[in-house]
Amino acid sequence: MNLVQRAVGAVVGSAVGDALGAPFEFGPAGAFSSRFPVPGAGGEMVGGGGWDAGEATDDTQMAVHVAESLLERGGLDLPDIFARFQRWAADQPKDIGLQTEDVLTRGLPWDQAAAAHYRSSHRAAGNGALMRATPSAVYFARAGRQATMDAARHIAALTHGDPAAWEGTAIFHDLIRVALYGADPLDQLSQALTAVHPDHRQRYAAILDPSWHPDQATEFNGAIWPCLGSAVWALRSTRSYEDAIRAAIDLGGDTDTVAAVTGGLAGAVYGPAAVPTDWTEPLHVPLPGSGGRTLRLPHLIDLARDLVEHPNSD
Repeated sequence: MNLVQRAVGAVVGSAVGDALGAPFEFGPAGAFSSRFPVPGAGGEMVGGGGWDAGEATDDTQMAVHVAESLLERGGLDLPDIFARFQRWAADQPKDIGLQTEDVLTRGLPWDQAAAAHYRSSHRAAGNGALMRATPSAVYFARAGRQATMDAARHIAALTHGDPAAWEGTAIFHDLIRVALYGADPLDQLSQALTAVHPDHRQRYAAILDPSWHPDQATEFNGAIWPCLGSAVWALRSTRSYEDAIRAAIDLGGDTDTVAAVTGGLAGAVYGPAAVPTDWTEPLHVPLPGSGGRTLRLPHLIDLARDLVEHPNSD
């Protein structure tokens, strides 16, 4: 596989994980396999919980807005990304995280809103920055470890004032970078951790350790630590894209986001051919804040290619 193919796998794989996990959000562990006990039998992309079959959630919607900003602005334009997020939030998306909504509707400038939320709530380490990070990870992959991790931190900080969210998103960016170039991201976790801020390194080292299991999480997987740890665990404990997504959703809880993060990683590792066509055919991404557009598989494939081939992506 080449870089473009792996990028398509990452972008499409994340969106598929999001849509597949959405109907099981906040449900019990094992619900996916209980309903679909035979892997590969088909029919798993169902609606439920307010979502149509194959409908991607806010995770992918925000990811697309990040991607389109990077491409249209020719690089990282933080005020532009924030403005796109604001338009999206104002256009009544089906779902929006409480923290993200508060930040985007405060009426504060792009470089003040998240920090103000963090000062008032002291809680801003949710997985909402991580869930949307696959396209930006693809875009900045050519720039190397430090540059892609720094870009992740800047984008995460638009909505999440807790540096823990910045560091977890930065790690994810680097894992995608490694996978896009055909290496095993699990083999380079230690290198990514060396680039994490010392205040957060130990906690991330713990949840990314091969001995860690999601059952050991001390927070709900809507927090960034167990979300990232669960995605890495799902990749480590399985041998295919499909099995990784199944493992992620079977954890229960914030299933769409854990599966979206897992899908980005597994898609980059295994490529687009590993994503079942039964899962990609009904996939669609309604995009509030963009004039009523709905993206489907061909749009996501083109988006992934553009993120790799854009002249400013290296």
